[in-house]
Amino acid sequence: MPRIVRVVLPNYPHHVVQRGHNRQVVFAADYDYQRYLTDLRELKDAFGVKVYAYCLMTNHVHLLLVPGDSAAGLGQLMKALAARATRYRNRIERRSGILWESRYKSSVVQSDTYLLACARYIELNPVRARMTAEAGDYAWSSYCERIGQDTGSGLLDTDPCFLALGCDHDERCERYKSFVKQGMRTDEICLIRNALQRGQLTGNKRFIDEIELVTGHRIEQRGQGRPKKNIKK
Repeated sequence: MPRIVRVVLPNYPHHVVQRGHNRQVVFAADYDYQRYLTDLRELKDAFGVKVYAYCLMTNHVHLLLVPGDSAAGLGQLMKALAARATRYRNRIERRSGILWESRYKSSVVQSDTYLLACARYIELNPVRARMTAEAGDYAWSSYCERIGQDTGSGLLDTDPCFLALGCDHDERCERYKSFVKQGMRTDEICLIRNALQRGQLTGNKRFIDEIELVTGHRIEQRGQGRPKKNIKK
């Protein structure tokens, strides 16, 4: 079966997932997580990529990334991150071999409709996995930094949809916290998950038409609706 052609566009957000080879553990201790985030902070600037959300799970990572004017920066970032983590793991375990799946998955995300929903999906991963009761209880996602509880990492870039939530940072944080507490509908989870698994677009028909115009290629449409805007302004 031929590989799905990856759609990567400059200046568009992309939901990215990379899994451990055969779903093996890639983060075994706190330092493993810390090291990956340190590398992400350094390499995102080197390759001109913004980070809007992240969640590091035991055997995979979720990232919401925006390449700059060069779409190639996204692939370069993911390749460099994977290589550093692999060298580190092989060194401490005195082994050689593969740490990650050979190909990460990605989906271009419609900003005005799905960007915050996708960030929420990423930051609620530990809750869906029943690792924590609330998003704020998990140490290795962007949630605490986004709402101002953890300002130490300085990893996140502020996305325009988050800025639109309020007139100041406190107001934005409170509205985003309420948005996350609402949780996600099953159909919304399925839409985001399926788009990622199939390498398709996370967006509505208007967005699909827009991307087809940009790329000059037909992109398969799926039955999908617009998620309800649950954030009250």
